[in-house]
Amino acid sequence: MSTTTNEPVAYLRVDAYTNGIIGPSQPMLGPLADGGTLVTGTPPGCWGPMITPAFEGGHEVTQPVYVAGAEVGDAVALNIRRMRVTSAATSSGVMRFVEGRYNGDPFVAKFCANCGTEHPASHVEGIGEDAIRCNTCGAEVSAFRFSHGYVIVLDAENAVSLTVNQQVADRLAGKASEMSALPELAAQHSILSLARADIPGVAAHMRPFLGNIGTTPSRDLPDSHNCADFGQHLIGAPHRFGLTEAELHAAKTDGHMDTNSVREGCILICPVKVPGAGVYMGDMHAQQGNGEIAGHATDVSGETELTVEVIKHLTIDGPILLQNLDDLPPMARPMTAAQRQKVVELGERWGQREIEQSGPITFIGSGADLNAATKNGLQRAADVTGLPYDEVLNRATINGSIEISRLPGTVRVTFLCPMPILDRLGIGHLVREKYQIS
Repeated sequence: MSTTTNEPVAYLRVDAYTNGIIGPSQPMLGPLADGGTLVTGTPPGCWGPMITPAFEGGHEVTQPVYVAGAEVGDAVALNIRRMRVTSAATSSGVMRFVEGRYNGDPFVAKFCANCGTEHPASHVEGIGEDAIRCNTCGAEVSAFRFSHGYVIVLDAENAVSLTVNQQVADRLAGKASEMSALPELAAQHSILSLARADIPGVAAHMRPFLGNIGTTPSRDLPDSHNCADFGQHLIGAPHRFGLTEAELHAAKTDGHMDTNSVREGCILICPVKVPGAGVYMGDMHAQQGNGEIAGHATDVSGETELTVEVIKHLTIDGPILLQNLDDLPPMARPMTAAQRQKVVELGERWGQREIEQSGPITFIGSGADLNAATKNGLQRAADVTGLPYDEVLNRATINGSIEISRLPGTVRVTFLCPMPILDRLGIGHLVREKYQIS
């Protein structure tokens, strides 16, 4: 890992990417000052890198950024100020693998079945599912197919979108990179080139968010596998990223969480597992409901602006999220002044004078499946707050919620946490400002 040795800067823009790998081997940009502003332009995640066999991960995330003052054992708070979709169209759908074109994991270890070249350079010839060709021998080389897919055009200004028919999809495929708005340094092929259009005429809201955002893991990982559910495929894997379960959990930072409330206005608090944190981001989605049910959503190019704050001595294993008020589950929303007055009156009627002040907090949990992810999120909440595990269960039941972020194993554990605990953690000021708690 290397960084520049210049003085920290207050503003930094990143338009360079890591070709699917995130970890200590990646050189960092910066340093960015504590409190500084970071702006990134990101190419689509998932399908573009998936059909580009040179990639060793399922995304194309930004080169990590060194944050001044961020040391291992600290945390960094990423306050997302602005998010904008720049693609005019994209394509997605349910995937299937092409057997015989990968070694253990088609996201990580692709090869050309015809000439045997590992991670071959490739190019696009024409349109359709046979368009991705090996530069070495010319054979069709993609390790992925759609079992059901769609092409969707986007109106970011009015936050609406519409799937199109085959004729329109073919026309868009002819200018795929332009319609995807691929950044200059992006290395992926545009998924629009495949032109799969099975469900025309479906109207959908747009609500952009980042599916992969956070800090650098303590060992090199495929960027899409920096999490416990996708990361399961690394355990005992036959390629160079194979590791044990203990090694995975020690290294990962759960940046790939596909949590649809990681959007403009939220604050994401991430663990620091390498010096300088190594903040990166990518995999913007135009929209997605809870769960990413199809396995993939509408990956787009986009621009994100955020500010970074170092939280000293906040040692966490995975992300903490301060969601927008509209995204909070109803039971975890702070009470209004009028509601709190009624609570005071209720307490007076029964002789309960002590009423705690609390604020919302969300712990991301991840695991091999939803049960494991839920237990992980609850345990993280107990470990960080110091509350007994069973008390976290009760609090999440009466003033919180468990919500699915992604199948098979990423969840949100949200509850109203006592403000003295949040103050002790060093994030009380963020919670007060975010939710206007006096």
